[in-house]
Amino acid sequence: MKQLLLINDTPANRISYYHVLLLMASLPFDMFYSHIILISFTLHTLIHLDKSRLKALRTFKQLVLPSVLFITIIATIYTINLKAAFNEWTLRIPLLLFPVMFLLNGLDWKKYRENFLMGFSLVCALTVFYLFVVVLATVRFYHMPLRAIFGEGFTNHNFAGPLKIHATFFSFQLVVALVYLLSVLIKGVTTRWLRNIYIISCLILVCGMIQLSSKSILIILFVAVNVVLPLYLLQAKQRRRYMITGWLITAVGIAGILSISTFRDRYITLLKDDISTDKTIPRNSDSRFERWHIAAARIKDKPLLGYGSGSEVGLLKDDFYNAKMYSSYLKGLNSHNQYISFVLKSGIWGLVIYILTLVYGFKMAFKRKDVLFISFMLIIAVVSVSENLLDVDKGVMFYSFFFSFFLFSAPDNKTIIKEQQKPDEYLIPLATNALAATS
Repeated sequence: MKQLLLINDTPANRISYYHVLLLMASLPFDMFYSHIILISFTLHTLIHLDKSRLKALRTFKQLVLPSVLFITIIATIYTINLKAAFNEWTLRIPLLLFPVMFLLNGLDWKKYRENFLMGFSLVCALTVFYLFVVVLATVRFYHMPLRAIFGEGFTNHNFAGPLKIHATFFSFQLVVALVYLLSVLIKGVTTRWLRNIYIISCLILVCGMIQLSSKSILIILFVAVNVVLPLYLLQAKQRRRYMITGWLITAVGIAGILSISTFRDRYITLLKDDISTDKTIPRNSDSRFERWHIAAARIKDKPLLGYGSGSEVGLLKDDFYNAKMYSSYLKGLNSHNQYISFVLKSGIWGLVIYILTLVYGFKMAFKRKDVLFISFMLIIAVVSVSENLLDVDKGVMFYSFFFSFFLFSAPDNKTIIKEQQKPDEYLIPLATNALAATS
């Protein structure tokens, strides 16, 4: 743990290191902190800039991430809402800043990759622990029964409420943290007390994701933990043993979750409502399918160019009102689908560029056999189906930071091969003690 806070490097690199560590630790919290740290990190990088690094800006990797910002800028030319378009520019500036700063900064990203991920993972676990403390304190203060913890008042957005963060956006941070800690445990931890800390952290993260009740995130978690991790970190009998254990624990976990009425309603009843277009079903909000249908009707008029950056909410608000979808109208909701959003605002060409960006990310992740990178790309690709990921600050910060981080901190192929050839020194206790995380 000492090497997490004390590193042997130049003063400029140490300052950069602490900037990044603090930035990652701030991601679950109010946007104010992450923005202040990003500004400070940018200024620090520019002050200590080595001009020879400017040549690195000519690489293709530097253009991949800002492509979404470039789409926004180009689509501003023909927008029907100029003010909202410029607001999108401001929101998506990190898409350009992060890859540029990663290239210009003198820090060795590969060297400190593990430190950064460990710090982020432990902060996420502590944050979830804090949320559970808040829940327990509330339950005790109002003399509620302990089972109230699993009630609607303490799950999903209500659980993430103290952080003022969307439940799904917090959940995909927890997925990265959990997959990393599990990968560390699979590779083997020599110190028992560290191993216990990691196992406890994994269990806390899993409990947090269950409490947050994000349907799409639990699907991603299942694939990442039960398929990606064993496929790239284990071999032969170890892999089969891990996967069989994981599937069994997953089945038991699902049965346990669905035995609680709140989660059963969340994962089954609300899922059915969300993909239904039947307006006779009584519910508090309009389904995603209905919003997608309304957005698709708009897209038919301008499929090639769209209506320009910043146009989505204004257009759909009028359409929601005309369709008598008053809940969506009053809340000023977007389409809740990043792919549809790109077509609506920038046309098919914008969607194609976004998909090519994701394809590039997947290609690099699979080529490097980087389980964290693969899991991250799964999060982005899947969550983009149900959320406008890049129209919210927390989504933009997560996407831009971790995409840049995984691109520029890729482990060497020799290191990957060496890790895969390690003996099965920890698999059996991991399967019996910690793999409840697969549920």
